[in-house]
Amino acid sequence: MIRAGGIESDAVVVGAGPAGAAFALNLAPLHRVLVLDRRDGPAVRIGESLAPAARRLLTDMGLWDAFLAEGHSPCHGGRSVWGGPLPVEADTLRDLDGPGWHLDRGRFDGWLRRVAASRGAALLAPAQPLAITRDREGWLLKVETAGRRIPVRTRLLVDAGGRGSPLAKRFGARRTVSDRLVCGWVHGRDADGRQSGLTWIEAEPDGWWYSAPLPAGRRVVAFHTDADLPAAADARDAVSLLRRLSGCSDLFRSLTACGFEPEGQGGFCAAHSSTLSSASGDGWLAVGDAALGFDPLSSQGIFNALYTGLAAAEAADRHLSGDPGALPGYAAGLAPIRDAYRTHLHAWYGLERRWPDRPFWSRRFKVPSPVPGEGGDPRRERGEGEG
Repeated sequence: MIRAGGIESDAVVVGAGPAGAAFALNLAPLHRVLVLDRRDGPAVRIGESLAPAARRLLTDMGLWDAFLAEGHSPCHGGRSVWGGPLPVEADTLRDLDGPGWHLDRGRFDGWLRRVAASRGAALLAPAQPLAITRDREGWLLKVETAGRRIPVRTRLLVDAGGRGSPLAKRFGARRTVSDRLVCGWVHGRDADGRQSGLTWIEAEPDGWWYSAPLPAGRRVVAFHTDADLPAAADARDAVSLLRRLSGCSDLFRSLTACGFEPEGQGGFCAAHSSTLSSASGDGWLAVGDAALGFDPLSSQGIFNALYTGLAAAEAADRHLSGDPGALPGYAAGLAPIRDAYRTHLHAWYGLERRWPDRPFWSRRFKVPSPVPGEGGDPRRERGEGEG
């Protein structure tokens, strides 16, 4: 892959989150793959839930047993206060795929990177492309890494840069944002060490709360609201977020009972729904949040990252083997996923009718429509990428 004049590869992936790593680990046994990431290791993330159906994807990738060995916490169901004042529980006992999983995101992301490397992918981090040009042979990049600028030639570019879609925008793709959802979160520990394995979701007048146990006795507590609402100020500040939590009666009582103790400063990130005008073009494609950004309420973000990473790798293999319809076919296959997601998300938000006059909820009673522009993107403050 490395030549005197720089690096030659068949595919360059910009972004080493779950989608980029999933793409790389599936394509690397067949073609030369280079992964670029602006960080030298996984970023601190909120912590995610992985849907039970992810078992099928991980099995297809040959990763299921290795995933189990990583020791993430099983998710046996959820408790919600949504659409009414009483908690309702649902479990995964009847799910043929078994339980879902509460992930230690840093460990999960790092594991996927290591698997990609073990299958032959090369990783440059920290690194970022400074210039990209197109010619008859493919793409030529100037990549900055370790104080050097290295020329990289490739036949295919993969945008795995999260909701910002850094590559796709350069190539003229248009991103449509459906809402202004943001998320503020804090990590902590349950002092008594007892964890139920259940997620908790609770609606409130200006948004909704999420809490879940994480591996090693840790827990995440998160508040979701719209970026332009006054409540967003509480989401941005950990102290204000915890103060607001005390007014969220059911969740607050539950966390008090398990002795939740917050740790660290927390975080703040974009959480809106969004879609790219096309997830592929001439010699490039997008995966994960760069292609489809999911509301955390759907619990589909990491599943989508794994799925698009696998599907894109299969399309990339066909494209690099001379199939002109491979990349457009990949993009077309994401359209029904986008449409089903929008329908289900609208239905789920529609169940909560207790505050019809509050802006957060009245916006969601309507059929979603694009939000003009992309101003106020909190990733510009926190450096958040793929979720």
